[in-house]
Order: sequence, then C-alpha cells, then structure tokens
Amino acid sequence: MRIAPEGYPFIAVAWAIFLVLAAGGWWIGALIWLPVAVWVVAFFRDPLREGPRGDEFLIAPADGKVVSVLDSIDEPDFHGQSVARVAIFMNVFNVHVNRYPASGTVTYRHDNPGRFFNAASEKASLENEQNSIGLETPRGKILVRQIAGLVARRIVTDHAEGAQVTQGQRMGLIRFGSRVDLFIPRSAKILVSVGDRTKAGETVVATWT
Repeated sequence: MRIAPEGYPFIAVAWAIFLVLAAGGWWIGALIWLPVAVWVVAFFRDPLREGPRGDEFLIAPADGKVVSVLDSIDEPDFHGQSVARVAIFMNVFNVHVNRYPASGTVTYRHDNPGRFFNAASEKASLENEQNSIGLETPRGKILVRQIAGLVARRIVTDHAEGAQVTQGQRMGLIRFGSRVDLFIPRSAKILVSVGDRTKAGETVVATWT
C-alpha cells in the first residue's frame, strides 16, 4: 500500500503505542488500540488512480460524497463572476489525498485562516480554514478549494503559483475529515448529483461544453 509521506509520523506514533502496550503485557489495551493503529495507516493511503483523461474532462479532486451541487454561486476571488460549484465531503474513512481535476498552470493560490465548523455545512465554505488553488487550463479557469472541518486542522497544498500540473496529479491532502469544493464555469456540464460518491483522479464530475 502506498502511503502519503505526511502520514509517517502519525503511523509511527500509533504503532509505537501499540508496541508499548503489548510489551508491557497490557493485552486488552493493545487489542483495543490495534484497530486505531491500522486505521491510521489506512487513512494515509495514497492509491494510484487511473481514469478518463483529456482536456474535455473535469475529474473529481477528492474521494467522498457529493453534498452540494450549485448551478450558480458568486466566486469573486479568482473567476470574478458567477460560476457552478460541486462540493465533496470526505469522512475519516475516505482517501484524503486530493488531485487536480485538469491539467494547467497554477495562477492563483490563497491560504485563508478561519474556523472549524462541520465541513458538510454550507457556512464551512465561507468561514472555515481553507486553501484555494486557481488553475488556468486549456478550456478555461477552475478553482479547487480545500476546506478544513471539525477534526481536520492541517491542510497540505503541494504547489505554488507558476507550477505546471497535470490531470490526476496529487494536489495535496487534508488530515482527518474535510471537504473540497470545485468551482467551474457555468457552461460546463455537471455529471454528478448530491449523494453520489466520487474518487479523486478517477470520477468525471463535469465536462466542458
């Protein structure tokens, strides 16, 4: 199993606790802790993803459940106009590595400190701690926003402005439950609905028209 590097310290601590409990003869405690140690490894898994590729596709940036699809919402920071939005909520059992929906150039990045409301709620997109990445793609502008949640307190974004990125490439990671919003032009055709499940780098969430 491939593991995201950000997970190594957490995995080491989790298994060290298990070994201490086992070595000390606290077998009940060790057995109770074992599923936690296994879960920590699973949380930081970073599976290779293969799916449709091409400029016409917009691929899911995150694993999880679609919690909101809006045909029109103001996005003044990067697009400067009304756009469509797909919001994907990641629970603690989802893969938390985020991936780029399209190939392009990172021309905008903004890290915004904030609060830690439930990431599935609408006010999380406005008030929670978040990182926004704007891409200039061959078909137009898209914005991906990583949003922290109640438990998630650390957002990792891999690339700075000026970076050339490819569709399906790792974009970053959010630790321990969170949400990713994808802002796209209203002319794009959205293919997912609320309640659908997505896989980062694999599920086609929209196509350019």
